[in-house]
Amino acid sequence: MRYILPLREGGSLPALAEADDDFKYVLKFRGAGHGVKMLISELLGGKIAEALGLPIPELVFAFLDVDFGRTEADEEIQDLLKFSEGLNLGLHYLSGSIAYDPSVRIDSLLASKIVWFDAFITNIDRTFKNTNLLMWHKELWIIDNGASFYFHHSRQNFDAAAKTPFKYVKDHVLLPQASNLDEADQFAHQVLNDKVFRDIVDVIPQDWLHWDDVEESPDEIREIYFNFLKTRLENSVIFLNEAKNAGR
Repeated sequence: MRYILPLREGGSLPALAEADDDFKYVLKFRGAGHGVKMLISELLGGKIAEALGLPIPELVFAFLDVDFGRTEADEEIQDLLKFSEGLNLGLHYLSGSIAYDPSVRIDSLLASKIVWFDAFITNIDRTFKNTNLLMWHKELWIIDNGASFYFHHSRQNFDAAAKTPFKYVKDHVLLPQASNLDEADQFAHQVLNDKVFRDIVDVIPQDWLHWDDVEESPDEIREIYFNFLKTRLENSVIFLNEAKNAGR
């Protein structure tokens, strides 16, 4: 993995790098902000988006050694890279993409699926101020799911968190265009199930599940994520109604 440059658009200071396959990737670092919990959010959100057929860049694991980014002059970034040795996460770089303009109309069912998806994973960061959406080859692409699953930053009971209405959906950039939320909900229930969720949570690296602030073991944390996804889908009517009411 060859370091190219930092990407200062994101608060977590991701970087652009080139891998052995000659493709470029946006790297998200375990040493940033919320650490491995942010990487887990990115990974789970990305895999769920893939399961729903939503347009999202390919996700890859990236192992960084001590020499990665050694030529970077910025001391803050050097510290970040130092604390990020080991397994990190990369997303395929969409070269030539541009930020989504909220005034651009998109397919209403796609907008509804994305709103449903973000309410499902409790993603608070797809707003008019920060869309975290890109246009690439005239198609809409989802990026940055690191602000989702915020229940894991507190000791909130996962069952209660899974049944929240997600009030932040009112700020979603695509909510005004999401006129097919019931159809999006029905589609999600056809696609998502326990097996899909089990396969997704099993992808979380064991290395990312050793948390200093909890008593649970890595396997118990993995099970918490599984139960959260299962319970949230079973109770999707709660956040579905919240989104429908917010969009009126």
